[in-house]
Amino acid sequence: MAVINITDKAADHIRALLAKSDNAVGIRLGTSKHGCSGLGYTVDYVSEPSADDELVEDKGVKVFVDRKSLLFLLGTQMDWEDSMFATGFKFTNPNEKGRCGCGESFHV
Repeated sequence: MAVINITDKAADHIRALLAKSDNAVGIRLGTSKHGCSGLGYTVDYVSEPSADDELVEDKGVKVFVDRKSLLFLLGTQMDWEDSMFATGFKFTNPNEKGRCGCGESFHV
């Protein structure tokens, strides 16, 4: 099983973000305590990879997965959504057991 799967749309958007950054070599995907369900996704620029990161290199982009979040994210699909109702990265995570009512946080 892949750590994460990056869709073509997500890879395109990551490339666009990195093109605007002076020193980023990729992005870091992780989780943090957030919202009423407990966890939320975090996405940050990476200029200096950490030894604790798991590197996923796919479709010409580098996504560093925070090792503390690895078990929560294993098998997650990272997509990009740009619609009338939402714009941003969209995560389909097989580990999620539930989400809060507003969809901002999840639990495993």
